[in-house]
Amino acid sequence: MFELSANNSPKSAPQSMTSIARSSQTEAVALAAYDLWKSYRDRPVVQGVNFTLNPGEILGLLGPNGAGKTTIVRMLYGSVRPDRGFVQLGQNKIQLQGRAARAKMGIVTQEDNLDPDFTVWENLTYFAHHYRITGAAARQRAGELLALVGLEDRGSSLVDELSGGMKRRLVLARALINHPQVVFLDEPTTGLDPNARQDFWRLVLQLKQNGCGVLLTTHYMDEAQRLCDRLLLLQQGKILDRGTPAELIERTVGLEVAEIIGIPESTIQQLAQQAGTWYHPFGNSYLLGLPADPQFWQQIHTITPTPPIRRPTNLEDVFLRLTGTALA
Repeated sequence: MFELSANNSPKSAPQSMTSIARSSQTEAVALAAYDLWKSYRDRPVVQGVNFTLNPGEILGLLGPNGAGKTTIVRMLYGSVRPDRGFVQLGQNKIQLQGRAARAKMGIVTQEDNLDPDFTVWENLTYFAHHYRITGAAARQRAGELLALVGLEDRGSSLVDELSGGMKRRLVLARALINHPQVVFLDEPTTGLDPNARQDFWRLVLQLKQNGCGVLLTTHYMDEAQRLCDRLLLLQQGKILDRGTPAELIERTVGLEVAEIIGIPESTIQQLAQQAGTWYHPFGNSYLLGLPADPQFWQQIHTITPTPPIRRPTNLEDVFLRLTGTALA
């Protein structure tokens, strides 16, 4: 990506992080997706997707299962060929110079796909051979990465001896073996407990801090809001909206919402029209966007048999309003 030296790397990052984004290039390189389309058996899965990913940025693809996230990611790193459109990383088009482009990528799929017959150490050193990193260089790189992901004391362990969180950290370490410019994380924390997810998030933020472009697919609201600089909201293979998490929340659903139960929809509809706001069914209750007027909140209190809940809006509310269905 661009050269990071000990003088300009963040002081809080481990020393081994300074080599993650190493490249002979001196200018920023963006991954760009141009008009991507993909169908299976005449069923469109991805439809007209365009975006760029810049160095030092975390871009999130957010959508329910079946929204096309994984297909998009696979087109980005070249394992699925688009029916139309193309992907470019620097000077390399994935469809034409796939090997050269993939040499600059790191990939973390939904599956761990580690070799169970190898130790933690061997999973890294053998994988390094794919990038012609051998001998002392492979051993050095493996040591750097094990220290980075906090597995330096598990090098001799077999994969099956690791917890789920440790396996995900090892998969990330393996994806960084070639000093990638761009890292793809396809739902990397699915199935992890909260502590393991937090550990993984810290590693992802370190990648960003050191200039690596990260593309993240997720269906976790907190993950998207915590990590992503920008989001693409997907449904049925199309981009519904894009922007920062804060932008998407404010312009789509406002800053606060009330959860109301116990009154008919016709009354909710009248309240929404009166305040010039939005509402949507939500389980056995309703969500009603709250304007800034404090009197409106007092009015809701006077007509609801059950006290309403007032809370900040979030990305789940955004997706519910845009699509009519909850994301999770």
